[in-house]
Amino acid sequence: MPKQLFLKLKNHPSKWLRVSAGVLLIFMGLLGFLPVLGFWMIPLGVILLSVDFHWMRRLRRRTEVWWGNLRKRKAKRHPPAKHP
Repeated sequence: MPKQLFLKLKNHPSKWLRVSAGVLLIFMGLLGFLPVLGFWMIPLGVILLSVDFHWMRRLRRRTEVWWGNLRKRKAKRHPPAKHP
């Protein structure tokens, strides 16, 4: 999904259009093992739903914090090799 189209949809005044698109993206993302569809659709659907639903916004934020903490722990455990 092109970035401009996603931003237009995210800022669209119609709540039902955003909710429908978000649910559709999540559903199609669950079928990501099929050609053309992909698991990348799930986070986009969650982002669209988080615009309208506080519980989805909270879930998205917790996932972002968890992912950031996981990356920090990995970076501390495996520092980049220094090249001479």
